[in-house]
Amino acid sequence: MKHIEEQSQKLKIDEDIVIPKVDEFVGWPLYFPLKTISELSVELNPSNIKTQDELLDELNQKRYNFIKLAYPYFVVVCKGGLHEPDENNTIPLDYITLQSKIFKKQDNFEQMIKNEPELVLDCIGVILFQLLYKNVESPFLPKKKINIRLFNYEPLTSYKKIKANLIGKFVSIKGTVIRRSPVRPMVTDMQFICLKCSQPTYKYFNQGLVEIPSFCSYKGCTGSKFEPDRTNSHCIDWQKIRLQEIVDQRDSYGGIPKTIDCEFSDDLVELVSPGDSVTVSGIVKKLPIIDRQAHQQGLFEIVVEVNSVSTSKQARAVGKAQQDVFSIKDMYAIREIATQPNLFKLITNSICPSIYGHEMVKAGLALVLFGGNTKRCQPNAQQKKKISTRPDAHVLIVGDPGMGKSQMLNAIHDLAPRGVYVSGGVSTSSGLTVSVLRDSTGEFYLEAGALVLADRGICCIDEFDKMPNEHCALLETMEQQSVSVAKAGIVCNLPARTSVIAAANPVGGHYNRAKSVAENVKMSSPLLSRFDLIFILIDKPDSGMDKLISDHIIEMHSDNSKKRKKPVPTPQTHNNTQPNSTNDSTQGIPLQQRLIMKQGELDLLPQNLLRKYISYAKKYVSPVLTMEASKVIQDFYLKLRDESSSDSMPVTTRQLESLIRLSEARAKLELRETVTENDAKDIIEIIKQSLYDVYQDDKGTIDFRKTTGKVSVAKTVFSMITKESSKQNKNEFTRNELLQLFQQYKFPVDKFDEQISTLNNQGMILKIAGGKYRVMVN
Repeated sequence: MKHIEEQSQKLKIDEDIVIPKVDEFVGWPLYFPLKTISELSVELNPSNIKTQDELLDELNQKRYNFIKLAYPYFVVVCKGGLHEPDENNTIPLDYITLQSKIFKKQDNFEQMIKNEPELVLDCIGVILFQLLYKNVESPFLPKKKINIRLFNYEPLTSYKKIKANLIGKFVSIKGTVIRRSPVRPMVTDMQFICLKCSQPTYKYFNQGLVEIPSFCSYKGCTGSKFEPDRTNSHCIDWQKIRLQEIVDQRDSYGGIPKTIDCEFSDDLVELVSPGDSVTVSGIVKKLPIIDRQAHQQGLFEIVVEVNSVSTSKQARAVGKAQQDVFSIKDMYAIREIATQPNLFKLITNSICPSIYGHEMVKAGLALVLFGGNTKRCQPNAQQKKKISTRPDAHVLIVGDPGMGKSQMLNAIHDLAPRGVYVSGGVSTSSGLTVSVLRDSTGEFYLEAGALVLADRGICCIDEFDKMPNEHCALLETMEQQSVSVAKAGIVCNLPARTSVIAAANPVGGHYNRAKSVAENVKMSSPLLSRFDLIFILIDKPDSGMDKLISDHIIEMHSDNSKKRKKPVPTPQTHNNTQPNSTNDSTQGIPLQQRLIMKQGELDLLPQNLLRKYISYAKKYVSPVLTMEASKVIQDFYLKLRDESSSDSMPVTTRQLESLIRLSEARAKLELRETVTENDAKDIIEIIKQSLYDVYQDDKGTIDFRKTTGKVSVAKTVFSMITKESSKQNKNEFTRNELLQLFQQYKFPVDKFDEQISTLNNQGMILKIAGGKYRVMVN
């Protein structure tokens, strides 16, 4: 392909080029073996009633006319020598190169490839086969034709336009793989033996639809019964993929995403996995629905016979911007944004502007949108597989009803270059990860869930407290960023490199400061420790804040809202092409105050422009820690370790990695290549706010033991019970006996039922028949 592009720079056709005749093309029987017009997949609409031979002659003449047009071009292009097909017997061709540098405008190549793609691609294959093997003797010719793969076909076709009028046309569509079938062999042609004369009859199957011959091809034989000779048949690999349209491609908000089945064959199988964002080019075909009643009514289903596929597996760009293309106008807008003063404040307030306040929560969500850096380290020379640390942060928002949690999740879902939104009340474990289903043939296949579909993006989970049975499905995804499947004989590992943003309501409808986060949401400690940031939103009566919120809501719903003033960048920022790297941390103003925006102070960024800015930052910016930032982060981490208690959830290196990735996101937000000391200080303020929310009790004091509940008292009570169990040489106690022990060891009797219930829930003691409790001692 590279050689073809180089040779096509100055295309001059030699008038002395001799075009071979039909019978001189060595690849003609390989590409056009069909003998009856009924076997053709090309739609023919003859104006007059013609015989089979006349229709075939007309089609062959059409093929030869295109070959006469294209043959001189490819002879000149390949004059310096043509590369052999790759190991998959494939030659890729660039559509843009063919259209702009090889074919002339008057050749109407664009219309020909769109309306008659099979004819054009097969004819190009015949030409390249001739140029490669014209000097090879017949016994040594390849028995398999060269696959011509056409890449970069434009424009993209929307799913709603793929209807009956596009059958037989060449299209390109973009979507997310949600289903992949197993690879099966598909018969393309087979030899049948006539039971009357024992002579062979060849039959070619269009799209793998097997049709037994109705008459014998041997002259004079009237036989109509045949037996397949499976030893003389040819098969290719075949696989069906289901694509779902990307949400942003839908014209109407709230519509059900459309899907379409695509058939991959030969060298294209196993190229994509569930969750991949791909662009496929191919021919729209129709297949009869396998249902007797529907078949009698003449109903068909539309599929795309894929010719080429481009996947984003190796790309750093994400989701909706699979191959991010930034125009000159986009680049100027991105630079203008990056040079704004108080950029962190501008982006934070541009997220969900309909919600007033919650600046620290929005700041945390903004950092999740940008994410950290992907790091790969190789521990030793013997271990070839590199270990990577996750760059994506996770956020949990717990709060009273009506605090705007769902609106913020919807805003993040809309802003993310690739986002998936689910509600916990109607989601299952398989719906989050991967489900294994059975098709009509009895084979099992994988269908991607929300976390896999959100690969390289963000998965927003609302009503997180309504899905306690599905929490275990998130453990692997949130740390290893993958989904392991071992069901129905399918064992695989799918990527799920996604940030999880969850919103939950506390048990009982109101957050209880006397209880821990785990007790308020009924969440396990391992899952809770995987969240980088946890924000608690409590609805407290506050006349001042209530007045501001009501003013904000009334202003949004009124027609005469004041026009906000646009930001005017300082001359210094325009003279410097580097992103703005200054902030107010050195002035001693807390981050929460610096993020508060006064009415009319800033003109917020449009959603589309902010999404472009995020995509650019994620693709091109990879900041590194400075020595000053590293010291600030390390000192804060060590201080946390010292202050943490053995009775609370331990502070581990997981918290240190959270500090690092959030600091990288803070620098990436301003398109800077280094993480400064002020960046680290901003992140520490956000972390402190999160810790303050989590560990503060109803009296305003900080207690690190509040993460997983009152474990310290429970452990002391259990230690007392086990001590008495070994002293009395028994492991079963009645309720009254335990109450006496409580009084003997001077524990508060009013907390007796609560502590016994806690020990029972944690499996330290087990309630058995007769109102007794059994001590579970290892």
